[in-house]
Amino acid sequence: MFVTSLILGLVGVFCILDSRLLGRLNFERPLITCTIVGLILGDLPTGLAVGASIELMSLGLVVIGAAAPPDMNMAAIICSAFAILTDASTETALALAIPIAVLGQMLGVVMRTILSNLTHAADHAIEQGNFRRATSMHILWGTVLYSLMYFVPIFLAVYLGTDFVQKLVEVIPAWLTDGLNLGSKFLTAYGISLLMSSMLNKSLMPFFLLGFFLVGYLGLNITAIAIFACIIAIVLTGLKFRGGAAAASASGAPVADDYDPLEDDDL
Repeated sequence: MFVTSLILGLVGVFCILDSRLLGRLNFERPLITCTIVGLILGDLPTGLAVGASIELMSLGLVVIGAAAPPDMNMAAIICSAFAILTDASTETALALAIPIAVLGQMLGVVMRTILSNLTHAADHAIEQGNFRRATSMHILWGTVLYSLMYFVPIFLAVYLGTDFVQKLVEVIPAWLTDGLNLGSKFLTAYGISLLMSSMLNKSLMPFFLLGFFLVGYLGLNITAIAIFACIIAIVLTGLKFRGGAAAASASGAPVADDYDPLEDDDL
């Protein structure tokens, strides 16, 4: 269990650094995170099921300005590990999602407060000409602190076992837990509506109906539908962009080899 906890803690570190140090490769999305956990623990279907549910919940979260949202990524790792290691149902694992996400949100607020002080320390180092210290404040210490913010809670939750997580949840009053569970259902519904709003057009609706009827009449599971969807996407992409720029120019689309999308057109 120590090795498993260590590996899952490092997975959390990798995911949190995705949009902060590695660019944005979407490894911090709950669906991708739970898939990685499922592969590591040897239960991919459960990882996908938990990840899909938490992904829908996270779609309903809107981050405005510098507000710290509930940390659905931390919740995804702990909940998927909880479901796989204890053979718990997806619903049981999801009951922990919102409390853990709120805990991650609190840790995020504390971390942002600390990092804001590091920024002032880096400014002071620049004024003194100590650029190496300023660089370490941003690249080294910021990375280390963010990594610890993820590694420690995930490691303790997995290593101390489900009893630790359950006792942590039992401390929360019943009225608050019921409210959080109800809020998670609203977030899931809102996430589905956001996803549906992007599908309700003439070009995508046939594919949505195709997947719906394949599940309804053929009994295919979500994994099979996803595989067929990827194959269809690859085939249609090849047909659409076959011939490259020549096909695009033949269709009337303008082609500009030297166009830079980042260039300011007003200059």
